[in-house]
Amino acid sequence: MLITALILLLTSSCESDVGIADAYGNFEAIETMISSEVTGKAILLNVNEGDEVKKGQIIGVIDTTQLYLKKQQLILTIAAVKAKMISVKPQIDVLLEQKQNLSRELTRFEQLKKDGAATQKQLDDLHGEMTLVDSKILATKTQLNSQNAGIYSEIAPLEAQIDQINDMLQKSAIKSPSKGTVLTQFIEEGELVVVGRPILKLADLSTLQLRAYVSGNQLNQFKLGSSVKVNVDSSNDKLKEYKGKVVWVASKAEFTPKIVQTREERTNLVYAIKVEVVNDGFLKIGMPGEVVFDNISEKAESE
Repeated sequence: MLITALILLLTSSCESDVGIADAYGNFEAIETMISSEVTGKAILLNVNEGDEVKKGQIIGVIDTTQLYLKKQQLILTIAAVKAKMISVKPQIDVLLEQKQNLSRELTRFEQLKKDGAATQKQLDDLHGEMTLVDSKILATKTQLNSQNAGIYSEIAPLEAQIDQINDMLQKSAIKSPSKGTVLTQFIEEGELVVVGRPILKLADLSTLQLRAYVSGNQLNQFKLGSSVKVNVDSSNDKLKEYKGKVVWVASKAEFTPKIVQTREERTNLVYAIKVEVVNDGFLKIGMPGEVVFDNISEKAESE
């Protein structure tokens, strides 16, 4: 009887050691808060909590009526400003016609002088008038171009405002920045949305991270990229096993969180780690999990 009792005690002791985990924690996901970049009424929200969305998918639309009306007003203002611009061509055409007439007179008087019917003074006077007309043409072009430049300077800020409104019109269609599942919806259709107010909370649940805690003397048992085993509670008090990879290790120690128990219960300072696990649909945010370092398991088996 004594031998039988000892055998049973040793057997139960061995079985209890097999299931010991190296770290404990809870699953979390990278959550994204989606907000509006414009202010207005939400006239469309085509997703609900639990829906899966793709990257770039339109998940909501903000009313753009006021933006459209403001854009039309700016377009009409630009047209009115352009109507004030002075056309250079008609005034220059008049001066060019004068120059052409003087050129014909100059040719005629040069011939008359050769025939002795005109004087040098008459030719000099015509050359002087030709020079004066050239000066008027240059001055008129400069003056009118300067006036038009002042008018055009009024148009540039208006066009910049239109560009700004076009950008806001594009942003009125709220697009998902990444693929994921809608965790929380903060507003309903018809509600006023302001810049920065959260509309949805999104997370990619295809891969979760188990945030666990290890003591300082466990840091040499793994490294970034190490493969580990992750166990979670399943039905009938059994554990469901997953493959995981260490993707982050905290650079500073912290006091042991109350909800976490490490292998060494008296450890005061621990280091947080994150283990990435591919989700088969069973894992949920907040679900507890255990981490078993593969090298420790192999060492235990060899012993």
